[in-house]
Amino acid sequence: MPNYPGISSQAFKHPLDQQAEQALRSVPGFDLLATRFSEYIYERPQQIYLMGNNLKVGPRQYSTLYGIYRECVQALDLYPEPTLYVSQEPFVNAYSLGREHPYIVINTGLLDLLEENELRTVIAHELGHLKCDHSILIQMFLWVRNTATFLGDLTLGIGKIMTTGLIYAFYEWRRKAELSSDRASLLVLDDVTPIFKTMMKLAGGSQKYAHECSLSEFLKQSDDYYRMDEDSLNQFYKVLIYNGANETFLSHPFTVERVRYIQEWSTSTQYSQIKQGNYPKVRKEGSINVDATPQKQESEDLKKKIADLQAEIDRIKSQRDP
Repeated sequence: MPNYPGISSQAFKHPLDQQAEQALRSVPGFDLLATRFSEYIYERPQQIYLMGNNLKVGPRQYSTLYGIYRECVQALDLYPEPTLYVSQEPFVNAYSLGREHPYIVINTGLLDLLEENELRTVIAHELGHLKCDHSILIQMFLWVRNTATFLGDLTLGIGKIMTTGLIYAFYEWRRKAELSSDRASLLVLDDVTPIFKTMMKLAGGSQKYAHECSLSEFLKQSDDYYRMDEDSLNQFYKVLIYNGANETFLSHPFTVERVRYIQEWSTSTQYSQIKQGNYPKVRKEGSINVDATPQKQESEDLKKKIADLQAEIDRIKSQRDP
């Protein structure tokens, strides 16, 4: 398995991910939301829940899975090492969150469906999210999605922030962030085939009928999907579907689109250069927080925003209390 000592997320971060994140941060109210976010979502309660209700993976707990996981961590040179949990859930899913104390959760539904190299694909993908420092934005995204209605009823100034534009920007970034993490999978696997097989199973894999699933047919389906764009009306429908036409926003790109994106990157000069060891490196040991911390003036501005918002919250509470 290839290793990439000191690799920075900038080496493989998808430009659409970068562009969408910049657009998200440019939405009015984003900075204020970011400063107040820690009051609503804490990592410690999440850690307590996971430790109390899931299996923590280690050398003597899911040892095979732990071995795969350790290989992926070393390949992407990720530090600190996230904690890995297995959750008793039938849904085929895995996720990663946390910034100071990062963690990855794999559902048993996913664990039972995938082969080892496909599990390696998923684990590398989740490590890619952590490597790219997606965690804080993903947590905010989940919070926005789950509490937008509640916040809209408040008059603290936050409610006005939770505009349709902000929600759209979050979903757009969320989808593009997946493309960067898919690239992390390719870096670790160095082979598109297990990634394609994973995508096929995520789209509609079945343990019982796995022998009847054809990867070549799935790749042909991906090509057929893109040929649909020859009709401009189909392109319009795709945008609608992504953005709530079916009464829900999509947080991930279609699997056939992810196949095309990773297929193209696998033959790119950028990928070839990374394989040869020519890639941006982090400034110091570690990879979750690459950028420098805010300057003193930025910190002072942040403190002032927090104080102002807290004063507004106190004022509203005093008006509501009898």
